[in-house]
Amino acid sequence: QVQLVESGGGLVQAGGSLRLSCVASGSFSKINAMRWYRQAPGEQRELVAAITSDGSTNYPDSVKGRFTISRDNAKNTVYLQMNSLKPEDTAVYYCNADVFLPTYISTFRYWGQGTQVTVSS
Repeated sequence: QVQLVESGGGLVQAGGSLRLSCVASGSFSKINAMRWYRQAPGEQRELVAAITSDGSTNYPDSVKGRFTISRDNAKNTVYLQMNSLKPEDTAVYYCNADVFLPTYISTFRYWGQGTQVTVSS
């Protein structure tokens, strides 16, 4: 019913930048909060950025000042601009979204398949 597809990952040198995108498609009426998570090998998945439907954002201290989340509601897309990348930012990055499905009169959380970000030192 709902698909999230990430793109924009890749290999970058330390200090460089990448911009991730995540597009939602399917039959839904509204997307509420959208988030980016990451998971490094052997580590738990961690939240790196969140944005509400009205644009309020939240970041953990580890990425604050370096990462910026934004969204384009007309395109059902969330972005993650990552600057001043560090080797410890290497991980698979996932987006998720809380999507309201009118058929069920309820909100469901969906995940994308992930995109690899590798930062070389």
